[in-house]
Amino acid sequence: MKAVVICATLAAAFAAAPTFAQDLVARQGDDSVRLTDASCKSELVLSRLEPGMGEQFHAASAVFQGQRFQACWRMMGNAAYLIYEDGDQGVIPATELKPDLTA
Repeated sequence: MKAVVICATLAAAFAAAPTFAQDLVARQGDDSVRLTDASCKSELVLSRLEPGMGEQFHAASAVFQGQRFQACWRMMGNAAYLIYEDGDQGVIPATELKPDLTA
């Protein structure tokens, strides 16, 4: 039930974002992670998931130390859980995610 509430909160955050910017972004200095509402299309990530789990994940991208990485994410509790194409994983608290206001 808690996950449904958090997912609804995240959906509301996507809906509240301006129509020209549907992504949520977490930033730390020059590094950033961008979460989109689009479904995960990365075959590398999808191949790492248990069968049937892929439909729960959305597309994401990250920039770390000037390098761009592709990932997929889903909400787990009050945080976004990410899996990167190289198998690395990460967690971002929902409170760190902000609507991206750039065009």
